[in-house]
Amino acid sequence: MARPRPIIFDCDGVLVDSEPLAARAYERVYEKHGMPGVNTSIIAQCIGMKQSDIIARIKELTGHQFPAAADGDIWAETKVLFSQELKPTPGITAFLETLAGDRCVASSSSVERINHSLAVTGLARFFGDAIYSSSMVKNGKPAPDIFLFAADKIGANPVDCIVIEDSPFGIQGAVAAGMTAIGYTGGGHTYAEHAARLTAAGADFVCADWQEVSRQLSGLGAPA
Repeated sequence: MARPRPIIFDCDGVLVDSEPLAARAYERVYEKHGMPGVNTSIIAQCIGMKQSDIIARIKELTGHQFPAAADGDIWAETKVLFSQELKPTPGITAFLETLAGDRCVASSSSVERINHSLAVTGLARFFGDAIYSSSMVKNGKPAPDIFLFAADKIGANPVDCIVIEDSPFGIQGAVAAGMTAIGYTGGGHTYAEHAARLTAAGADFVCADWQEVSRQLSGLGAPA
């Protein structure tokens, strides 16, 4: 029997339903520093980016320059909300319990945030040390760096890897890495044009729940 294809998971919005909480944290922290107006519609344009790129994008969109010395405030506020309210995406625990083959996490978030998110939601046991952050590579998504790095770390050929992502930036990065890309729209931050934007970014398939992901994986040689 052929070995199942490796699966590379994004974390925020794929494994954990974190994006609405993260948007709330950014809004609170910017307001705290006298910069109102960083609302959900602004943050929606930054999903999939690492924090430094999000801060730069918010400046482009609003003119607000977040003070570099206060960068830690964003994670501090986010961590409080995650500790109190973060949940796994619906159905992911059952999905991971039956998933065969190698898997890892490749996220734009910091290692601390990824580990905290997986611990709070009970998903850490499914990944062990196979946790990779954009902080480990030169360029964040939509560059392919994090996906190529993750594939190398788990000893996989990029062309064999399947990436599951909720953001157009992540899908673009997976495509640039030469990997099969599955778009996921089952998080609490999904919106009317979400699936279309993932498809436009190059997703091979777009799935609204983990049952649909399982069906697509079966056809790709990675049954779950």
